[in-house]
Order: sequence, then structure tokens, then C-alpha cells
Amino acid sequence: MESVEHKPKVIVFANQKGGVAKTTTTLNLAVAFAERGHRVLCVDMDPQGNLTMSQGIDPDSLEQSIFDVLVHGLPIREVIRKREIDVACASIDLAGAEIAMSTMIGRERALEKAFRAIKDDYDFICIDTPPSLGLLTINALTAADKVIVPVQCEYLSMRGLIQLQNTLAMIRENLNPHVEIEGILPTLMDSRTVHAKEAIEILEENFGDRVFASRIRKTVRFAEAPVKGMSVLKYEPDGMAAQSYRDLAKEVLTHGKR
Repeated sequence: MESVEHKPKVIVFANQKGGVAKTTTTLNLAVAFAERGHRVLCVDMDPQGNLTMSQGIDPDSLEQSIFDVLVHGLPIREVIRKREIDVACASIDLAGAEIAMSTMIGRERALEKAFRAIKDDYDFICIDTPPSLGLLTINALTAADKVIVPVQCEYLSMRGLIQLQNTLAMIRENLNPHVEIEGILPTLMDSRTVHAKEAIEILEENFGDRVFASRIRKTVRFAEAPVKGMSVLKYEPDGMAAQSYRDLAKEVLTHGKR
């Protein structure tokens, strides 16, 4: 009997608006998957390298990073460090990737191609993207199965969500017909404000059951944990923040079985 080819589930965390807890969500959901026994890789596609730093790795100390994978075809294993989860690290070089890749043939598929060598190593690949819809995000979406969109409830940008949907439609048409939104995640929520409740209502009116039931509330822990180079699940395992990401992991995993 032929064995079925293993393919990790690739989840991209995208929102072209910054400051919506995208990196926080990428890392903590990945760690919540790992807690449940899954093999997880995080890929830092943001030149700011916040995900890399939040696992205690200094982006400036790296000889090679995901930039070299995308631009020079370096095997991705060369830039993976083992921490709470495995991390394919970013450095500031990545800021020049869009220009360096602009003349490459197949430039939108550089990341997808890099993943082929590691498809047996992981169950999930979680990708943090920069706050733009440029070539780095397009590479991530071209390699993706699913997209999770963290949305900050205070400044609900419907326009941003519509832009992202338009980009996704373009990617489905030209590059990756199978990518779809797994869910929209309300983050940085201050449930005491009327505005947050209204924002969630607007989201649910527009996106229905694609809005996750899980809510990520505002807490100082999200600022403290990365400074210590760890996820909030490791920093305060019994806290509310850690629990909300475990709930989200459960939700994403049951979604996948639908």
C-alpha cells in the first residue's frame, strides 16, 4: 500500500495593519499546538524580526536568515533554530528582499519551494507576515493553506479586511487556488468598552461564523513575555492569556476536522 504524502498545514497570520497582535498570535498559537504534541515551525517573514526576538534570538547576530532562503535559495533548515518551537529566523536584511526578488522568475513561490524540503518534519507551519501586502506577504499566502486574520477591536478597520480579501482573491486566481480564511480573531480586546462589543457585532454581521469564538483580551503579559524571550504559555502557563491561545488552538484543530 502506498503511503499518503505528509503535508504540514501552513497557516499564515496576516493583516496589513500593524499593531494587531499578529506576532503574539503566531507564536502563542504555535506553542499551544506544540503543547498538544504537534511538530511546529514558525517562520518569521517580518523584517522587524519580532517573532525571532520573542524566542530570545537576536536578529542582528544571525549570519543567515530567511532572506537567504528566499533570495539565494539557501535550504530553510540552515536558518531554523530550536526554541519552544522551531523558528526560521528573520533579520533586517529581509527589508531588501522585495527589491532583490523583483527580477526573480517565480518570485512569488520562493517560500513554497523552500518548504518542500521540510514537508515531513512538521505538522504545522505558522507564518508571521509584515504589516503590508507586498511580496513577502504574497510569498506567505502562496505557500498557505489557511489565513488567520488578527483584528484589533479598538480600531476595527473593515477597509483593511476588504483589501486583504481582494489580495486573497487575486492569489487564488493566479497563484494558490486553495488558500482560504480560516478565521478572524478579535485581539487586544477590552471587554469593558462598548466600542469593543460593537466592533465584534460588526465583525459577526460581516463574516458570520468565520469570526473565532476565542477572544484575545488585552493584558500586560503580552508585552512582558517577549522581553523574556518566551511565549505567554511558558511565561504564565496558568494565566488567562495562555488559556485563550489554548482555546484558539482547540478551535483551529476542530475546524480542520469539519
